[in-house]
Amino acid sequence: MSLFDEPESPAATATTPLAERMRPRTLDEYVGQEALLAPGRPLRQAIEQDRLHSIILWGPPGTGKTTLARLIARVTRARFVAFSAVLSGIKEIRQVMTEAEDTRRRLGRRTVLFVDEIHRFNKAQQDAFLPRVEAGDIVLIGATTENPSFEVNAALLSRSKVYVLKGLGDDAMRTIVRRTLEDRERGLGSEGLSIDDDALTAIVRYANGDARVALNLLDMAAGALGSDPGVQNRTDRTPGSDPGRIALPLVADLAQNRALLYDKTGEEHYNLISALHKSMRNSDPDASVYWLARMVEAGEDPLYIARRLVRFASEDVGLADPQALGIAVAAKDAVHFIGMPEGNTALAQAAIYLALAPKSNAVYVAYGEAAEAAASEAAEPVPLHLRNAPTKLMKALDYGKGYRYAHDEPEGVAADMECLPPAQKGRKFYREKKKGPKP
Repeated sequence: MSLFDEPESPAATATTPLAERMRPRTLDEYVGQEALLAPGRPLRQAIEQDRLHSIILWGPPGTGKTTLARLIARVTRARFVAFSAVLSGIKEIRQVMTEAEDTRRRLGRRTVLFVDEIHRFNKAQQDAFLPRVEAGDIVLIGATTENPSFEVNAALLSRSKVYVLKGLGDDAMRTIVRRTLEDRERGLGSEGLSIDDDALTAIVRYANGDARVALNLLDMAAGALGSDPGVQNRTDRTPGSDPGRIALPLVADLAQNRALLYDKTGEEHYNLISALHKSMRNSDPDASVYWLARMVEAGEDPLYIARRLVRFASEDVGLADPQALGIAVAAKDAVHFIGMPEGNTALAQAAIYLALAPKSNAVYVAYGEAAEAAASEAAEPVPLHLRNAPTKLMKALDYGKGYRYAHDEPEGVAADMECLPPAQKGRKFYREKKKGPKP
């Protein structure tokens, strides 16, 4: 065994975290990714028939990426090597590549190289895997919480199949928690614990699709029941209830604040602001305030949100409601002035106002078409009658000649005075269109 080899199934001890002890040992025990791993699915068949090539597992934390990599090595009887992008460099990569080549040459055994947080490797580090991937010496399994399209270089991505792991659903989470309470060998079955339905629901909601978070909270609850008699004698417990029962008040005490899945520099950041923008555009105030709250409560920069609201006011409301821009700017000023969390209602007021406002993207379209014309078509001189003439020479050259002062016109506009250059004459960039919210 080399420095980088990991045992196929590390021995569990009393100090091993519960989530580690409860890792599935077979594909049948693996819960929550049935779309990928149910019997007969292509990925499962490739694993069971040992036809798997390099893959990227993309999904949020706690969805089973590491576990699946271990299972692949176990099922295919491959050498398993785990790599952390945080701790490893080019030197370590080259050493592992050399060992993988030697292992396949001498023993005919491939190496499953699991690279956690592969998005943290730079291009040179990722490129170092390519020769052995192409030679078939290793099956590279990269795990990432970030969109591989942006974080994995094109050469490596083209040689890998991307599988998307979803956050675990409520039923899968309940199965994992109940299995842990019943498992006497690795779980909490020997402690004789039970759990109330509302406490189980609270754990599932708190975990937000992350099995590791759910099992950590369950472990804390079990520890609290076993170590603190005061917990068992709480006044808010049902008189005569089982002291080994995990109840909602205990879970609520341990959970405190629910951690929201959010990365202010990653894809979820853009997904949520997109959801907010599109909900306001669709005149849905309820969805708008919900997505806003998701961002605010997860710790997004409130001034970033305010800037997006200001942009929306011009892009999607525009002159259909000229007050919208003022409302958005006022929200930005309010957040800057009073800070957070008090500024959250100013943002909410602006988001709801913008959602309910009549919509027009005429300003946005007009500017886009004008910008395209300015960038791609001939830059004609400004017509003489629109030029200023502060000197005698300019006047002699007919600067300003023929200009008509709009305020002197009967209707306040010189309708027959062309203000566009000759090549753009008569062109319409601004075409007003106004739509109200849904009934």
